[in-house]
Amino acid sequence: MSNSNLYLLEGVGKDFEGPTDSIKVLDNIDLAVNSGESLAVLGASGSGKTTLLHILGTLDVASKGKVTFAGRTLETLSPDERAVIRNREIGFVFQFHHLLPEFSTMENVALPAMVSGICRSESLEMARQAVKLVGLENRLEHRVTTLSGGERQRVAIARAILLKPRVLLADEPTGNLDEKTGAMVGDVLASLNDELGMTLIVVTHNMDLAGIMKRRLELRSGELYAQN
Repeated sequence: MSNSNLYLLEGVGKDFEGPTDSIKVLDNIDLAVNSGESLAVLGASGSGKTTLLHILGTLDVASKGKVTFAGRTLETLSPDERAVIRNREIGFVFQFHHLLPEFSTMENVALPAMVSGICRSESLEMARQAVKLVGLENRLEHRVTTLSGGERQRVAIARAILLKPRVLLADEPTGNLDEKTGAMVGDVLASLNDELGMTLIVVTHNMDLAGIMKRRLELRSGELYAQN
């Protein structure tokens, strides 16, 4: 595995058991993702984009093939070992932000640090810096219920990058946003990739969002193709 490769997928497949037979979702995927790269994965609904992202994020395991992350073969790790990687080295942004409504922006962002055992004062200072990176320092003390949809998604991004993961995985991060707000969120993601050198992998239907990624791939019938 090259030193620059963060991910290396070799012959990866994923099947799900249906009522009568298995359903092939991913088929013989080969993929290398370099550290610091930005990558969009496009495809129709049901093409396997989210399944691929879940395998990259250790939320699921491949049915066949090999997935290497930062030099470690994920299939050989225990569930607890994969959970440590997921907590410390991978950040997630989903279509739904999953923020806690009773907490402020800063408290929501600080939660991953506090859960990992970092003291409250240090966690809140880390959160302050992460919120600043997404341009919401004037909303630190606001309850998230008072924020707009785009602001809430930026809070979710700040929470995802709090522990400075190696990679940020985003699943339809602009799916619930209007065009203008989605473009703003896309710009935030791209700036984090450029300024922090954080690897960024996005699955999306949004061609504008995909267009600001440095590489674009498309999933069709479980197979991965380069897109110009």
